[in-house]
Amino acid sequence: MKHKTQLIVALDVDSLKKARRLVTLLYPTVKIFKVGSQLFTAAGPEVIHWIRKKGARVFLDLKFYDIPNSVANAVSQAVSLRVLMLDVHLAGGKEMLRAAVRAANHQARRLRIKKPLVLGVTVLTSEKPTQAVKKTVLQQARLAKQCALEGVIASAQEARRLRANLGARFIIVTPGIRMPGSAGSDQRRIATPSGAAHSGSDYLVVGRPIIKAKEPLKAAQAVIEDLRSNEHIAYEGDSRHKL
Repeated sequence: MKHKTQLIVALDVDSLKKARRLVTLLYPTVKIFKVGSQLFTAAGPEVIHWIRKKGARVFLDLKFYDIPNSVANAVSQAVSLRVLMLDVHLAGGKEMLRAAVRAANHQARRLRIKKPLVLGVTVLTSEKPTQAVKKTVLQQARLAKQCALEGVIASAQEARRLRANLGARFIIVTPGIRMPGSAGSDQRRIATPSGAAHSGSDYLVVGRPIIKAKEPLKAAQAVIEDLRSNEHIAYEGDSRHKL
């Protein structure tokens, strides 16, 4: 069976106007966009509504981390925005994680919509690759699965081990993606698109290599071509992650 990996472009910009320009350039070649803390603080829910109206899907990357009740309330609001996926920080512990999942399930049932994927943030890719980091990521991923999260955010350097330990249906979203020969800048645990997909990542989050490129669409197409260059990898979602 081919492993199938999808591209997510991170809209790490400071205005709705810039986000609209990028989505207009990249969609429908790119079908999923990440809205993080910078853009959400600048533009709020309006940017999510606009992306969805365009026809694309949203990964809301706000890394919720607070007391269980506060996280549950935030997750409920995120579900109401009809995002494809959202994340919480695994450092919040079992009670917070379970509260997040319960809130997502309850709000999705109440609104009669499909529940977004609830993912856990492990160790940021700006951290150096060490044995301690690898051990922590695996421990956190096991906690995520125990608390009924659908998957985690983790670097490609941990993906193969996570896939082996947590199974084929556990979702791995991987940032820190760079094209061959590119510098990692502040990212330490990086990989190429095809390398990450071959390691077992389901989704690749790519920001600066695309949005800072002179021609963002060509840069996105280059990422997709690198994915397709590996005969074991196909660029389209499988039945688990239908758009």
